[in-house]
Amino acid sequence: MKITVVCPGELGEPEINRWREIQKASPALDNPFLSVDFTLAMGRLRDRVRVAVIEDGGTVTGFFPYERHAFGVGRPLGGFLVTCHGVIATPEFKMDARELLRACRLSVIDFDYLVAGQPTFSPYETDVRPAPVMDLGSGFDAYVEQIRAASPKNYKTVRYKERKLGREHGEVRFDWESADPGALHTLLRWKSDQYQRTGRVDRFAQPWIIRLVEEMHAARSDDFAGVLTMVYAGDTPVAGHFGLRTAQTLVGWFPAYDTAYAPYSPGIMHHLHLAEHAARAGLHQIDMGKGDREYKDWLKTGVLMVAEARVARPSPTTAVQWAGRVPLSRLRTAVVDDPRLFKAADRLLKAYGQAKSRLRPRFRSHQSTRTR
Repeated sequence: MKITVVCPGELGEPEINRWREIQKASPALDNPFLSVDFTLAMGRLRDRVRVAVIEDGGTVTGFFPYERHAFGVGRPLGGFLVTCHGVIATPEFKMDARELLRACRLSVIDFDYLVAGQPTFSPYETDVRPAPVMDLGSGFDAYVEQIRAASPKNYKTVRYKERKLGREHGEVRFDWESADPGALHTLLRWKSDQYQRTGRVDRFAQPWIIRLVEEMHAARSDDFAGVLTMVYAGDTPVAGHFGLRTAQTLVGWFPAYDTAYAPYSPGIMHHLHLAEHAARAGLHQIDMGKGDREYKDWLKTGVLMVAEARVARPSPTTAVQWAGRVPLSRLRTAVVDDPRLFKAADRLLKAYGQAKSRLRPRFRSHQSTRTR
């Protein structure tokens, strides 16, 4: 087995085509964050991105995109920004994960959103959890029947609020695959405000992330594209979402809404329209990402399994990295698993965000600069 490590921009047309061929052949890899297009975009924006090209008997059998940080610490491509990581490989592919790390000049790597059950990494999985999915394989009508049967009161309330929004603020309409950069920046501003308001890390404080989203918004092909959707009341945008899709799967990434319209539940309203138009466009599922949220629990009609894993080779770097990350990760898991602790932590973060909001810079819509 031969492993060659390259920058994404060094991948040739044969390697790019082979990547796409391998991904299409495996349903478990049907996620846009595993697409070569996403890796190429990350490589244009971040110097630390690498790809291990894995060959067996002269045939490329897999690709492993990752980030190499100081002292040989590895991170999955995109880190906390994305919700799917793993090896893009043929189903029968398996190798020693530590040997893969050695070839990549890595001492350790941690995964929070690993495709569960991959033979190379499955021995190192420390936790496997379900990620909620909106299953559209049988069409939108069948999907709606499922969620309405599961909670008729919720469905009735959402539709009532939608009619009320239309009466009070103008006809409700939905824009699928909007190409409007102004609408994109409106959504990012809402999301930035949400991060700050709830005490979370504001992704859009980093210009390269804004640039990445802008590039993904412009991406258009049958197998990979950025999808911006917006709900309007009259001419006023009230909720939206930006995500990525393959030919069959749309992955949730940045949903947000204008808090002035919160009484109308615009986020849930948007997701129902999103499901309807996604089904019309031929998509089979919407992956909402791992995480316990009430709206996800109501909207889901299926799950995908996502794993956490840690692979390490013995080294001083590994020991230091373990001390800094693993105890905190275990604490986070304990909080997520206990509803009372989770609600208390959520309230604390929101209080912190409100207290600090006036001291933080607000998101500004401007032409992003390329940042390495």
